[in-house]
Amino acid sequence: MRSIEWKDGVVEIIDQTQLPHKLVYRMLKTCEDVVEAINSMRVRGAPLIGVSAAFALALTAYHSKARSRDELLAELLRDAEALKSTRATGANLHNCIERVLKAALSQETVEAVKEAVVREALAIAEEDVRVNQEIGRVGAKLLRDGDAVLTHCNPGSFGTVEYGTALNIIKTAFKEGKRIKVFATETRPKLQGARLTTFELMQEGIPVTLITDNMVAYVMERGLVNAVVVGADRVFKTGYVINKIGTLGIAIAAKFYDIPFYVAAPSSTFDLESRPEEVEIEMRDPNEVLYVGSERIAPEGVEALNPAFDLTPPELVTAIVCEKGVILPPFDENIKKVLSTK
Repeated sequence: MRSIEWKDGVVEIIDQTQLPHKLVYRMLKTCEDVVEAINSMRVRGAPLIGVSAAFALALTAYHSKARSRDELLAELLRDAEALKSTRATGANLHNCIERVLKAALSQETVEAVKEAVVREALAIAEEDVRVNQEIGRVGAKLLRDGDAVLTHCNPGSFGTVEYGTALNIIKTAFKEGKRIKVFATETRPKLQGARLTTFELMQEGIPVTLITDNMVAYVMERGLVNAVVVGADRVFKTGYVINKIGTLGIAIAAKFYDIPFYVAAPSSTFDLESRPEEVEIEMRDPNEVLYVGSERIAPEGVEALNPAFDLTPPELVTAIVCEKGVILPPFDENIKKVLSTK
């Protein structure tokens, strides 16, 4: 089951806001539809957002009435900017958009541009599937029989085209016969861990226990967890990792209790050009903190802070798993070395 598919000029997605209670598919017909789906978190997860953006540009090209190459390229550049505005922090979104635009710019006619954009978007989606399979295969070697693994947010099938990143490491290890159990944080404010991660692991038959975000240190102190595997929205060349808010606190606790902290990320999540201080940490609607669903839980007038991500320094990261291998410290040397391998 794929989270997103291209179907002859229409993009079909699983509406993640409806899970786990209902499995709802939505048909997106324009770039504006995709922008709304990203903003509303109908699609979420760094890899899936990147693929969604590529498909959004494919929709623009496929349905364009442009009569000249320049007119079509202007439409694509306009929609690329609209897509980039949906997420400031994740690397996949920007990397996938640039790949599609590069493919478009290399063509000389309207029809050639259209074909190249759709072809590149489809290639990005298929690459995501292959990469996630490989991340699972590579990362499963890090988990031992009997491990209790803590994970955060939903770095699984719903955050990618298929399989997932961090969750696919867990799922692959389980399929290999290792007795793995999982502690999943609920992940405020959208509860992706409670709604999606637990659902996904239960579908796979993997034992999972849901905890609140502020129970992480407790389960570590009690010896209930002996590995952490999380995803990433951006990985810098120095090994700094941006991921869902709460990841930094988990990494600090894991370091204190001497528990390995693994990050799973495809190569499309790496940013080898920017410095951490140059990347904006997205701030979301404060109402996501003030409300649970439609129910207000805080008094009227109180202010709320709602950053979507935090930044984990490399000294707290045990290893980074990508499709090309396990990257160990020193990250400033080994990230480029591993990513450059074929």
